[in-house]
Amino acid sequence: RDRYKTVILEEVDSVGILKLNRPKKLNAFNMQMLEDMLDVIDHVNTDDNIKSLVITGSGRAFCAGADLKSYMSRWPNATPEKVRTNIADGLGGLTRGLHHLKKPTIAAVNGWALAGGFETALACDIRIASEYAKFGSFEARRGFHHGDGGIPRLINSAGLSVAMQMLLTAEPIDANKAFQWNLVSEVVHHESLMERAELIAHQILRNDQVAVRSAKETILDMIGRNLDDQLRVEAIIGYSVA
Repeated sequence: RDRYKTVILEEVDSVGILKLNRPKKLNAFNMQMLEDMLDVIDHVNTDDNIKSLVITGSGRAFCAGADLKSYMSRWPNATPEKVRTNIADGLGGLTRGLHHLKKPTIAAVNGWALAGGFETALACDIRIASEYAKFGSFEARRGFHHGDGGIPRLINSAGLSVAMQMLLTAEPIDANKAFQWNLVSEVVHHESLMERAELIAHQILRNDQVAVRSAKETILDMIGRNLDDQLRVEAIIGYSVA
């Protein structure tokens, strides 16, 4: 869609393909990209022709996080009101809120996924990685840490020890380590990444979409609950969707 300046959105057989498109900046977020991404998510949420969304990056990175010059420069001495606003309509509004999209999301991680880019991948429902993908949380090197959903999603996906190691060492991991640590569901040859992501999207599309969206809602609602609550949620939602 021509109205987007920093991303490319295509629709292929009911699958939205969203490509972050600032390759010279490793697809780092600036304010324009943030606005474009939020607009895309809103569009996908309301467009009945798009049933699922694949997110990937152009060039050699998935997303390097926030552009330190144009985005992060806003935060030193920021007011509490500005911090609160970020929760709703800043990067946090995207990475913290992506799970509210009813339609399934797939991150096709083609290269570096760092900081906010890592958080964006973690916010997707399914993550598959190119053999060249790398993941990292380097914030501790610069005096801060994740604040846009990375920590809870990292703990929920990979557990306490992995979260501690990645955040406290601020060292990157490769795609195979990410697979071992349950951060991605599979690793594929780089040339096959988008083909595989689109195949998964179409495997989802062949199913009843009300059931798919209900299953997504149920899975996300399980996190953090005890077993009895999980079983209760599953039964209530599962039997009411039939």
